[in-house]
Amino acid sequence: MQATILGRTGLKVSRLGVGGGGPSQLGQSTGVPADDSTTIVRMALDSGVNFIDTAEAYRTEAIIGRAIRGIPRHQLVLSTKKTTWGEHPITPAEVRLSLEASLKRLETDYVDIYSLHGVSAEQYDYLASEIIPVFQQLQTEGKIRFIGITEAFHSDTGHVMLQRALQDDVWDVIMVGINILNQSARPRVLAETIRKNIGIQVMFAVRLALSRPERLKEVVRELIAKGQLDAFEIDMDDPLGFVITEGGAASIPDAAYRFCRDEPGTHVILSGTGCADHMRANLESIEHPPLPEAVTTRLRSIFRRVDSISGQ
Repeated sequence: MQATILGRTGLKVSRLGVGGGGPSQLGQSTGVPADDSTTIVRMALDSGVNFIDTAEAYRTEAIIGRAIRGIPRHQLVLSTKKTTWGEHPITPAEVRLSLEASLKRLETDYVDIYSLHGVSAEQYDYLASEIIPVFQQLQTEGKIRFIGITEAFHSDTGHVMLQRALQDDVWDVIMVGINILNQSARPRVLAETIRKNIGIQVMFAVRLALSRPERLKEVVRELIAKGQLDAFEIDMDDPLGFVITEGGAASIPDAAYRFCRDEPGTHVILSGTGCADHMRANLESIEHPPLPEAVTTRLRSIFRRVDSISGQ
């Protein structure tokens, strides 16, 4: 398994990470038995993955806790997240209670990364002033090692919140949405995280539009209508077929994982699935060589103006 250093954390992490969320939530949103979800996590760990990301909102922390039993804690990098807004903004006391509950479900006494989860631009200032000091205190107590933040990419496809967050130098790790279809994080987020040596988790590397051909065609038509894609640059019948015919990719998802892995400034590419076959394929993809430079250049050119979709 390829590995890298997660920015200024100094943590050595696998390039593929298990994602406990996404539409599947390790299969829990589609009725997969909990034991099968645990098996999928163990499959990834047995293949050399050492990074696992989850959140209290995903309801997969307990599954991950069972999956990591018996594995020396220092061999793993665990990331979980605190939901920031419900009927009211979270309070400092709620943060502490939530972390304790997460630690219990994960069957550990600390997490490597604790993040504010799905933060919007409107929420950021309150969280930065009222909640981050609590995170820092928990860090002092040894219950979390590094502090992170994740965006709500489905609604903030242009990364407005993260551009604000990057003005503050408190973030050790950031989870950002980036994929073949929306590469706007490159100039808007990654340029600055590279400068500050911030660790990057990539979410949305593959979503519906990159795994279902008909959805991809719909998205392409939407982008052309919005003026973010030039019709003459793309084959409407097979918009990304060239990544297979010219790029040698096994599939569009295979190309999508490799594209994100080789984007400068990224570290861990998250793979969330409740299907063992999908996990095997993703594990293989992350070990494949880079896409040909000509294919990567073409992908960057075609989607250079896109910032209005998440890929779902």
